[in-house]
Amino acid sequence: MAKAKGKKKVEENGQEVLENEDSKNSNPESNTEKEDHVEVKEEKSELEQLKDEVEEQKDKYIRLYSEFDNFRRRTAKEKIDLIKTASEELITALLPVIDDFERAMKALDSQKEAEKEGIELIYHKMVKVLEQKGVKAMEIAIGDDFNEEVHEAITQIPAPSDKLKGKIVDVVESGYYLEEKVIRFAKVVTGA
Repeated sequence: MAKAKGKKKVEENGQEVLENEDSKNSNPESNTEKEDHVEVKEEKSELEQLKDEVEEQKDKYIRLYSEFDNFRRRTAKEKIDLIKTASEELITALLPVIDDFERAMKALDSQKEAEKEGIELIYHKMVKVLEQKGVKAMEIAIGDDFNEEVHEAITQIPAPSDKLKGKIVDVVESGYYLEEKVIRFAKVVTGA
């Protein structure tokens, strides 16, 4: 009796393949199929490797783009801040002139009314121009708490009353803001 030549199911890499039992040994083409199968595995691993490299490059690109976008936003913000405070040096130089006007108006209390009005007119006009440019005077009253972030204590005297201990007793020179930035600290006398 002759042995029946049958087909056998063989599983390779999760795939069922029908294979003749005789063809395993006798068919030289089966060796090339195995070689092709090995080449397919190599191609798949190369493909996976290339996919990994592409993912890595995508990640690098996204990070670089995000970093550049953050840089662009930061420099735009810095540019806006610079524009807002570009005139700080000029304004700081003009503040003593405002102080002189204030002193002149105090000294002119006893002078003629016309002279006093002329000086007040110039003073108010200059203050208005500075306010349009973003300059704002600090509002400080006697008896306010001393705040080292906006005040500069030039001296300390015995407090006239217990309520003024550690508080502002006198304002020697006004402080100013340019937008939200302190451009000159208020010079004050504090009570001890």
